Amino acid sequence: MFSITSIKRALKLHAPRHARPMLALAAAVLAGGCASPAWQSVTPGTSQAELRARLGEPREAYPLPDGSWRWLYPAPGETKWAAELDPSGRVVSVRQILTSEELGQARIGEWTMHEVLVRFGKPAETTEFPRLHRRVWSYRFAQDGLSYATMHFYFDPGGVLRLTQVIPDFLTGS
Repeated sequence: MFSITSIKRALKLHAPRHARPMLALAAAVLAGGCASPAWQSVTPGTSQAELRARLGEPREAYPLPDGSWRWLYPAPGETKWAAELDPSGRVVSVRQILTSEELGQARIGEWTMHEVLVRFGKPAETTEFPRLHRRVWSYRFAQDGLSYATMHFYFDPGGVLRLTQVIPDFLTGS
């Protein structure tokens, strides 16, 4: 692993004066990538207040029928983390939800738009197909951790899930 001192030394010795700011930015990004993400330090039993202190306010928060909550935190790349809190406000689990396994749990003919929203949060894109009477929500994710793909959820006019489709995501360079 590189130390900040060795990166700074390399910048001074080998970089032209005008390139130093860009290299410094790149070094900071790389050094930050080596740090443990905050979500990894959240363990079951963590209080709601401590979770908020570590990760900040959730981008999305959804109450569940049993009185528990799902807090969603988008992360860099095609990831989104869900913190499950029990009715007393304690963390039950924290996990990445935009995965093949999680997305594959969708139940055609059973799930509604609301269930998909609570499970995966707001989609990256929404598309309307009026002639087909379909609304499509799309979520980008790292498929099998190697290549990027997009999961499409097709809903009928009543908001019921009628089709799912995974395609390679050409927008993310896979």
